Amino acid sequence: MELFFVPMVIFMAVVAPLWILMHYITRWRAAKALSGEDEKLIQEMWQSAEKMEARIVTLEKILDADSPQWRRSQEQRGEA
Repeated sequence: MELFFVPMVIFMAVVAPLWILMHYITRWRAAKALSGEDEKLIQEMWQSAEKMEARIVTLEKILDADSPQWRRSQEQRGEA
């Protein structure tokens, strides 16, 4: 029994904490990286944002052609 006491104390005092620390460092690094699903979701959101931007530009062109004064009236509403 005494033969295992010293190595067990050394293991519990030095090796086990380092082992646990390295385990969680590895977990934290893995959590920082985006998963494939996250990357796909971001790509879909980016594409949706680009489509919305194109739609807004188109709507602004239509409004400019139909009612050239619409920007001024929007600015006045924002100031009031």
